[in-house]
Amino acid sequence: MEEKQYNLKDIVEMKKPHPCGINEWKIIRMGMDIRIKCVGCQHSVMIPRKEFTKKLKKVLKRHEEEK
Repeated sequence: MEEKQYNLKDIVEMKKPHPCGINEWKIIRMGMDIRIKCVGCQHSVMIPRKEFTKKLKKVLKRHEEEK
């Protein structure tokens, strides 16, 4: 199975939307756990990386480093 690539500050879509109705999340911390923040209501959630990878649907926008 293909591994989905995601990085810090990417906007991702999860399989289930947040209760506020928005299904866009920004990755704000990466490590053993991944913290994502809802783009709509700014609520943040920390979930284990394995669970995040399973629930990830696709990467909507990639964060490009601007230098």
